[in-house]
Amino acid sequence: MGLIMKYKGIIFDLDGVLCHTDRFHYEAWSIIADKLHVHFDEQVNNLLRGVSRMESLDRILRNYTGEPLSDERKIELATEKNENYREKLMDMSPSDLSKEAENVIDYVQKNGIKMAIGSSSKNAKLILDRIGITDRFDAIADGNHITHSKPDPEVFLLAAEMLKLPPSECLVVEDAEAGAEAAEAGGFDCAGLGDANNVETVKYKLAALGDLVDVLSPEV
Repeated sequence: MGLIMKYKGIIFDLDGVLCHTDRFHYEAWSIIADKLHVHFDEQVNNLLRGVSRMESLDRILRNYTGEPLSDERKIELATEKNENYREKLMDMSPSDLSKEAENVIDYVQKNGIKMAIGSSSKNAKLILDRIGITDRFDAIADGNHITHSKPDPEVFLLAAEMLKLPPSECLVVEDAEAGAEAAEAGGFDCAGLGDANNVETVKYKLAALGDLVDVLSPEV
């Protein structure tokens, strides 16, 4: 009997898994929070991981005590944040891809496992381009393609569909609780990093991304 890989497809969340742009998000949201005179710190920033831009703004506004904001104003603020964030992303380069992440990508490709990105961010393609790995993926599903952000499973279901694989044959790799919950809701096994490991249904709790190689090791 030959070697059988446990999964035919891997769906990676991007930010916090393959690269780290938390500092850029934090700096960009801080500008908006200062403008609104709203308290914003690392703890609040952590609540924004894995959720959409508008949902992130709503979470920041929980601490807002000023005049009510119209929907149009909220869109303006979210757009401004994104412009600030995208400007900061232009400083990224292939050096922002860790050797560990590169080794995992190499391992997955070498073993014939399909790879997709499943990210709520509308900037996923820009980030992938900046760190030089866009062409390594068979599919990219991101915030530009979905209506519902995590913890809704839409982005993962779309990624699996693009890979032409059922959820049962795909493994989601996530670092956020919302992402891990989305994987569960979509019927995917999940390998968790960081905050994702707070979700009980995460099947593989990784101490580091490199541990994914052990999870994917073939069965005889």
